[in-house]
Amino acid sequence: MQLTFYGVRGSIPTPGAEYVRYGGNTACVHIELSDGTDISLDAGTGIRLLGDKLVKKQTPIHILLTHNHWDHIQGFPFFTPIYQPDREIFITPGQTSLPENDAIIKQMQGSVFPVPFSALRSKITITPQPENIDSWKLNGATIARLPMNHPGKGSAYSVSENGFKVAYITDNELYPPYKKETDFLTFVEFARNADLIIHDAQYMLSDMPAKSGWGHSVAEEAVKLAMACNAKRLALYSHDPSRTDKDIDDIIDHCNQYITIAESPLQLIAAHEGLTIDFTAEP
Repeated sequence: MQLTFYGVRGSIPTPGAEYVRYGGNTACVHIELSDGTDISLDAGTGIRLLGDKLVKKQTPIHILLTHNHWDHIQGFPFFTPIYQPDREIFITPGQTSLPENDAIIKQMQGSVFPVPFSALRSKITITPQPENIDSWKLNGATIARLPMNHPGKGSAYSVSENGFKVAYITDNELYPPYKKETDFLTFVEFARNADLIIHDAQYMLSDMPAKSGWGHSVAEEAVKLAMACNAKRLALYSHDPSRTDKDIDDIIDHCNQYITIAESPLQLIAAHEGLTIDFTAEP
């Protein structure tokens, strides 16, 4: 199993010289299973560059959406495979408060986008999973999901194959002021022993309480979650659009202090565009 980050930014794309090292595209993570199956976690602006890679293949593409907020679907109209004749694309929508399973394609209509969805020649299938289904098989992998704490709700996912496990938990507020969909200990069980947790870290404790309830976690809490899960590695994700490369460096240094004090073996990184992790190549 191999994973590559194509978009790591939260809320809005951030172009500019101060955002080059970590990248300014919004949410998109690609997982390639050992049999070549392609999975895209979310479809933010990062999926445009992923499309440049996948357009060279003819096999089906599976898109798992956390929710329908703009920064998680806005790259889809620029995803080249959707313009390929008969290319099969399967979309799993997130568990949102309103049943808007087709929001990703409805953005391609009216005065919002010049190319209507009806003009696409690919075979796009939206396949919502029943509410009572927590996990399912996708070729050789097991996909699991869990409701996340975010305005309008949504889904966290885990992808497990050949003994490796990735948990993708973004746009998630671990300690929201509103009613929780999922509590901290349930997230611990969901991501327990993960080889990699990708977790929302848009805010810092210093941002609170001003941004409490906005639907994102603070980096320090994401670190505590990963340590409680006994995860091998944590990638801080959904970087705030105001965070420069230097700011993100400082966040990593700050959070590593928590890991050192706890004497934890957790490896901490900040997700950046182009970073590839090949789990089968690691000891």
